[in-house]
Amino acid sequence: MATALSFEERQMDTLRQQQLQVTHLIGEAGEVNHSALTHKLDDAMVGRRNMEVTLTDAEGRVLYTSSSVPGGHRIIDVRFEVPTGASTIRVLLSLDVNDDDRVLERLARTLIAAALAGAVVIAIGGYTLVQVGLRPVRDLSSQIQALDADTLHQHLDGSAQPDELVPLVTHVNGLLVRLHKAYEQLEAFNADVAHELFTPLATLMGSTEIALRKARDVDTLRDVLGAHLEEMQRMSMIVQDMLFLSQADRGAEARRENIDSLAGIASAVADLHEAAIEEAGLQLHVDGDATCAADVRLLQRALSNLIGNATRHARPQSTVVVKIDRQGKEVALRIVNQGHTIPAEHLPYLFNRFYRVDVARTDAARNHGLGLAIVAAIARMHGGRTMAESSHGITSIGLVVPDPT
Repeated sequence: MATALSFEERQMDTLRQQQLQVTHLIGEAGEVNHSALTHKLDDAMVGRRNMEVTLTDAEGRVLYTSSSVPGGHRIIDVRFEVPTGASTIRVLLSLDVNDDDRVLERLARTLIAAALAGAVVIAIGGYTLVQVGLRPVRDLSSQIQALDADTLHQHLDGSAQPDELVPLVTHVNGLLVRLHKAYEQLEAFNADVAHELFTPLATLMGSTEIALRKARDVDTLRDVLGAHLEEMQRMSMIVQDMLFLSQADRGAEARRENIDSLAGIASAVADLHEAAIEEAGLQLHVDGDATCAADVRLLQRALSNLIGNATRHARPQSTVVVKIDRQGKEVALRIVNQGHTIPAEHLPYLFNRFYRVDVARTDAARNHGLGLAIVAAIARMHGGRTMAESSHGITSIGLVVPDPT
């Protein structure tokens, strides 16, 4: 558009210059010296094949005309009058702009071709740059696609990656570590669940086969059914505990209510374990008290599991102590018992599912290994944590619950 305007301005400027020249020549020739005017106009039009001049008098008679512009060409013209004494000469200047039109057309074609070529070059260059830029991403994608459950331990190779992708590789490798650990825990959990359920099922099947081998009296069958009921209750407890842990893993939170005396709750739970405590030759003492906002039912379950665990592992004729104390905005519930010292390497794993220290495997028939895992789940549901210490024959296991009140 700017080029076309420039051409148009040049053409109009040419016409204005020619108008001035023709006006000057007419003025020099005078009113009657037409031969002199014709001669001067012929000289002026030499080399101007794209220009045509036509002079007429007032009556329309042609006084002069130069070589005509070829037909079919686009022209622009200007009309004006030049007074010569008593008469007036009318002038028609016509400019052939066909050459300029062809130049503009060729220029337009050139620009379009250049634009198309530039677009192609830019597209090819952009595609190439994108492909080169995405090569590290495709490499990471290929590495990730090659991973499966058996190769989660492998890390992504970020040595050849650009600096911008190094944090991503680091985070993905961290995620793979956590996934691998979770997968291993899941496999171990499934194996432990299968083992814990298989043992009572095998017992049930074995005792049932023995009972069916020959006729039994009513009392014997009653004893067999009673033993079967105990095993089925144990399996039911395992399933219920697994369902509870599943809810905790899904992020279930504890309902909170004001508790005026944790010592009262601990004493009530201890009363439920009175027979087991006496059978083990133990005594139980509640030390300290505190108020707290927590889920009473869940705390009762946690205390019951902790007291049951301490009862099974405490040295006979010793005292099990339930310690309750406030630590700032937290309340700690700990069960302290005397017995075997738990090696330090076992302490971080005491709250894992189905985890048992070797010295505690003698009561596997009564303890299915989920008690302390449930304590840890209850602590998490309250936004708290667990604690475990053992040295010089004194073991302290418990949980810390934040108190928002």
